[in-house]
Amino acid sequence: MPRGGLQLGQDKESFCFKEIPTGTFFRMDRPLQGRESFRRCCSYSTLKSWLPVLSWLPKYKLRYLQMDLLAGITVGLTTVPQALAYAEVAGLPVQYGLYSAFMGGFIYTLLGTSKDVTLGPTAIMSLLCFSVVGGQPHRAVLLSLLCGVIQAAMALLRLGFLLDFISYPVIKGFTCAAAVTIGFGQVKNILGIQDVPHQFFLEVYFTFHNIPEARVGDVVLGLVCLALLIGLMFMKSHPGTDDGSVYSRFASKLVWAVATMRNALVVVAATLVAYSWDAYGHQVFTITGHTTRGLPPFSPPPTSDTTSNGTIVSFKEIVEDFGGGLAVIPLMGLLESIAIAKAFASQNNYRIDANQELLAIGVTNIMGSFVSAYPVTGSFGRFVFRFTKNLLDSSFFISSTFLFPSRTAVNSQTGVCTPAGGIITSVIVLLSLAFLMPAFYYIPKASLAAVIICAVAPMVDYRVVIKMWRIHRLDLLPFIVTFLLSFWQVQYGIMGGIAVSGALLLYTMARPKIKVSDHGALVMELSSGLSFPAVEHLSHIIHTQALQIFPPRSVVLDCHHVSIIDYTVISELRDLLRQFSLRNVKLMFSGLQLSILKILLEADLQGFRYTNSVEEALLQMESVSLLSD
Repeated sequence: MPRGGLQLGQDKESFCFKEIPTGTFFRMDRPLQGRESFRRCCSYSTLKSWLPVLSWLPKYKLRYLQMDLLAGITVGLTTVPQALAYAEVAGLPVQYGLYSAFMGGFIYTLLGTSKDVTLGPTAIMSLLCFSVVGGQPHRAVLLSLLCGVIQAAMALLRLGFLLDFISYPVIKGFTCAAAVTIGFGQVKNILGIQDVPHQFFLEVYFTFHNIPEARVGDVVLGLVCLALLIGLMFMKSHPGTDDGSVYSRFASKLVWAVATMRNALVVVAATLVAYSWDAYGHQVFTITGHTTRGLPPFSPPPTSDTTSNGTIVSFKEIVEDFGGGLAVIPLMGLLESIAIAKAFASQNNYRIDANQELLAIGVTNIMGSFVSAYPVTGSFGRFVFRFTKNLLDSSFFISSTFLFPSRTAVNSQTGVCTPAGGIITSVIVLLSLAFLMPAFYYIPKASLAAVIICAVAPMVDYRVVIKMWRIHRLDLLPFIVTFLLSFWQVQYGIMGGIAVSGALLLYTMARPKIKVSDHGALVMELSSGLSFPAVEHLSHIIHTQALQIFPPRSVVLDCHHVSIIDYTVISELRDLLRQFSLRNVKLMFSGLQLSILKILLEADLQGFRYTNSVEEALLQMESVSLLSD
């Protein structure tokens, strides 16, 4: 039921009636309807729709608490090293990753509709943030506020349908390019190379150019971390055989736990190695260095900025500098989170409210900006899409399977029961900020680079290109445009891909398939709706195949697929009927849906004739032809 509104299908113009003692009825007009709407708006069910926590909290059980604690701790140990690493991708000090990782757990518990989703920094949002703010912390925080306002407004205005215009090839082209950009951007940290430009093509050139300057310690540590992470990932994805014994079950659970917490274990081990060398006076590794200690202050985000030479940059100028990023980042954040929420809702047999998810993300980004967070979203992983052919109508439908274990996947696999697991994760992040920041000084950048590379590598899905080639080759065009332009500027890649896929969509609307067959009269079957972009195409075919030949041919338009029609179409049909009448041939319509027939009758088209079926139209034309003979 829409919040504060009428139930679907209810007549908005209906009246309420109240029986009075005389046995007659007195019509209570708008005032009673207004009071009823007010009661619905302020009802407990409406409040639950805005605060989903009220739906599951009264049913909360001790067993749920045990599972949520386990999931929250597990995800927390995954979140801390990932947040530190993603801050590097965003070009921000590492503490900003942790600042961005705890607010989502609290807000999503109140507003979220998925038990599995965790909100926090992600690789893709970090890359988008860097492309817009260039590693400036104050602007990153302001960007979070503005993104949150846009996302919350979209939720309140129910504009989530805009995400439907971002096609799957655009998403895959962007994620593949983002994975390559992010992954290669960490090669310099594996090599210990300094002063490499961030623009992708310059980054590639200077990384290879400066290889002779690579530090042996960073290279060895980075490769060892990569090998450990890959090995632990392989162990988790290929568990050994379980013979049912207690020892076997314990070993399987131990391997699963170690593999799940691999990021934290590898980063801690690398930090201990770096600290040991530093304690003996040997600075072998490039380390994170100074970090701000303690929790971030709770204060409004800055609305102006000051350059290095003391020039004050106003709020308006900052927003202008953000440019198209203010459109791209909120949309991509919503797309990431809703995609992951829908996938796990389908997998675990529950439903989500997409607009409520938009609201949860928006409020998280708004509140996060008060604790120095940059934009966050649901943790995105890798999906494998399976295309299945329907033998009845040769159409394809798509099913998805989530393979790459993001934080959300870890949350689900650990058995989380409610969104309350996010609170535990947030508490772990806050404890890290409060007590562990001095230890983060010694984290080697090579270990964080290894974590990032392992996180984004599976997002490069080359198999999707093969599938698109087999199923619909034209979809490769927006994929390639998005993929290539994203190496220049991320925003341009996404906007270019949307533009190309939109152009293909418009072309499909403007050039619908029209099947022409000869049954004495020409039968033209329209494969889709008839709107103004397509009517010129239809008119051209009718003229070339029926009106401009000698002798002219009668035509039957099979309209059983037509479900939309507009005024431009009516005007063109009026002209076509006139042209057919001048040439003494017939244009008949068959299989019209009731709504379309009503529009055509109201248009009062001269010479308009229709039948229920093509066969009936052909019989009528044949009888008219015999009578004329």
